[in-house]
Amino acid sequence: MTHKPLDTIEIETAPDPVVSIIWLHGLGADGNDFVPIVQELDLADCPSIRFVFPHAPVMPVTINAGYMMRAWYDILGLDLIQREDEIGLRRSQTMVEHLIAQEKARGIDSRRIVLAGFSQGSAMTLQTGLRHPERLAGLLCLSGYLPLHATLPMERHSANHDTPIFMAHGHDDPIVPIHRAEQSRDMLLALGYKLEWHAYPMQHAVCEEELEDISAWLKRVLA
Repeated sequence: MTHKPLDTIEIETAPDPVVSIIWLHGLGADGNDFVPIVQELDLADCPSIRFVFPHAPVMPVTINAGYMMRAWYDILGLDLIQREDEIGLRRSQTMVEHLIAQEKARGIDSRRIVLAGFSQGSAMTLQTGLRHPERLAGLLCLSGYLPLHATLPMERHSANHDTPIFMAHGHDDPIVPIHRAEQSRDMLLALGYKLEWHAYPMQHAVCEEELEDISAWLKRVLA
């Protein structure tokens, strides 16, 4: 099944980028949501970066009474993982793979591509990145969780077994409870992934301390 390429917003920190950061937004937002973060990150000493902010498809979301909104997959219940939209997750995984392929076609080595995301975008980062058949630079996962966790041990690809993972969450998140993220963290650690974990006194959001930690992590993985 073919999919129409996703519309994206692109920002380059300098001419001729050698790194791409594909940043996936959360439920009901769009690619514009994290555009301001480029200015807020401390990217001094980083190589030239192309930020790619795609817009998820518009679809009905069950938990929001079928309301049409941008979403990477359907949310069927508050629990998030008892009943999952596996078809939607895998469809969006294919779309994210296409974005990675586009960056490679523009001359960016897969080892210089970071997948990043917030909430649903964070879930898609793990869904795609851990199964991707070529080494990526890193996986940046904010206020999210690991979807389709039962299939990961069989489906994960060894190419990204050592890829650095940054996971961050708010202690008071009412949308994705922190225990869901902690379960994801613990499973990834048990599978041997290299994971850096941060928790902050916030809800379903991004805070200044987190931006500092993301900046420091990006400098390390892009060094």
